[in-house]
Amino acid sequence: MTLDNRPKILIAEDVESNYLYLSAVLSKIQAKIYWAKNGKEAVNIFKEEESLDLILMDLQMPEMNGYEATKIIKNSDPKLPIIAQTAFAMSDDREKALEAGCDDYLAKPIKSKDLLNIVGKYIVG
Repeated sequence: MTLDNRPKILIAEDVESNYLYLSAVLSKIQAKIYWAKNGKEAVNIFKEEESLDLILMDLQMPEMNGYEATKIIKNSDPKLPIIAQTAFAMSDDREKALEAGCDDYLAKPIKSKDLLNIVGKYIVG
């Protein structure tokens, strides 16, 4: 895989240690990683970087939460896969995430195998 063909993944995550973990796991697939620390940044990066392959969206973030950011992004690009990630793994969180437009859902703490499996499901390459 050449550097130009690397999958582009936006990690929307306000906790730096969580971002660093996700980024380290995704380095195994040589993804080009973008980091948004809140929902507003996620929307801005999405608008600037038109060819993202996938977004990992934390649902609980400052300024704009992941539900709102997902709705805005999906409005512009319904085909872009967005994977919700949250520590609040209540039974209705999955439904709320899917209703907001998320394509899939990971509960924290995220296991590296689960992350790579779900990314592989949406990014072929």
